[in-house]
Amino acid sequence: MNPIFLLLFFSLFSLPPFSSSHGFHFPSLLKPSQISKRHNSDQKSSHGYETKHFTQILDHFNYHPKSYISFQQRYLVNGDYWGGAAKSSPIFVYAGNEASIDIFADNNGFLLDIAPTFEALIVFIEHRYYGKSFPFGSEEEAFQNATTAGYLSISQALADYAAFVVDLKKNLSAESSPVVVFGGSYGGMLAAWFRLKYPHLAIGALASSAPILQIDPTFDPYIFNDIITKDYRSTSENCYKVIKNSWDEIDKAYNDSIKLEKMESSLRLCKGQGLYTKYWLSNALIYAAMTDYPTPSDLLQPLPAYPVNEVTH
Repeated sequence: MNPIFLLLFFSLFSLPPFSSSHGFHFPSLLKPSQISKRHNSDQKSSHGYETKHFTQILDHFNYHPKSYISFQQRYLVNGDYWGGAAKSSPIFVYAGNEASIDIFADNNGFLLDIAPTFEALIVFIEHRYYGKSFPFGSEEEAFQNATTAGYLSISQALADYAAFVVDLKKNLSAESSPVVVFGGSYGGMLAAWFRLKYPHLAIGALASSAPILQIDPTFDPYIFNDIITKDYRSTSENCYKVIKNSWDEIDKAYNDSIKLEKMESSLRLCKGQGLYTKYWLSNALIYAAMTDYPTPSDLLQPLPAYPVNEVTH
């Protein structure tokens, strides 16, 4: 079996069934006199971004004692190419999605590519309840019950970003610097929604691979699968047929204990894990297609360039 496919397939074994896993050299950007008490520096990453924290409030919309509880929201900043507030140079803000912000900064070279041209400041904001940006002090406390977890919402996350942008521009005396929001996948949805919700704070948004229309009940719910299928079929018609036929065989095994045991044995799975085979296989294939970049990447798993080609050959 192809080693790249095996890597993707078995890397999923560490995940609970039907769950998701949830990660640059920044020069010194802000002078101490420019930083308010709400912003504090943490450390410089080996890749160049400086890690900082912003004191964020828990609840932007309700008025009760817990609304004013604060937590430290992590963000990464790169001022290598920024032209400065005096020139009204732009600020590029990446709307963090459902993982540690390091993951997105490490795998996003696009902003670094275009920042010199626009003399832009680059900022990656971490989404609340992910990475190191947990209210109530820790992940365990943040998710201890429905009440504490209830502050994890799109509306609250967008309001976080709005509060951050306003405060950052004030601290930099950069009120005239335009803000453009970027994001991919769920982060792309956030970028687009931020532009719609807070048009006075961002002059535009670039939403990459953002499935905004998929929440519309009139939208084709299978279009994502169709795109994944097209990716494999355009690479190898034979591989496409093998994958397509495998689903029927797996379904048959689910209804036949002997076939299920045989499948578990051939895939070297522990007894009972065969029931999750379709889940693991589909996710491995989807991950390869989602990260089918022309260069090596470790966004989801360490993969070579064009991993779909590797899987199909």
